[in-house]
Amino acid sequence: MDDRHEPAIRIADRERDDVLDRLAAALAEGRLDAHEHEQRARQALQARTGAELAALTADLPAPELSARERDRKDLRDWLEEWRYWLGGAVVMSAIWGVNCFRKHELTYFWPLPPLGIWAAVLVAIAVWPRGEEKNDS
Repeated sequence: MDDRHEPAIRIADRERDDVLDRLAAALAEGRLDAHEHEQRARQALQARTGAELAALTADLPAPELSARERDRKDLRDWLEEWRYWLGGAVVMSAIWGVNCFRKHELTYFWPLPPLGIWAAVLVAIAVWPRGEEKNDS
């Protein structure tokens, strides 16, 4: 559940359900007593905007991501890095192209080394084994 709700935007049932799940987890962990849980659950069911829901969980720690959610987030972050790479490639290639146009000749494509190193780092991030937390069982 993301606490960055748009304050004046009306919420959906799914968002209410996510907050109710988070409140139930807080009750099970002992972060809320039964009376406070009941009050907050009632308020969540009556909430209309994101700000009303965010206030109900503002003092609770963010829920931990599951392995699947963490993997999806890592993939989104990695793809975002490739978008930065592409932007850098466009800018550097444009600078190279303008210089070639001004000189009326093709010169060495100098963006190749920095783009190659950057791409190699991104590929290494994708294939390098990630350190997983070990469970003490």
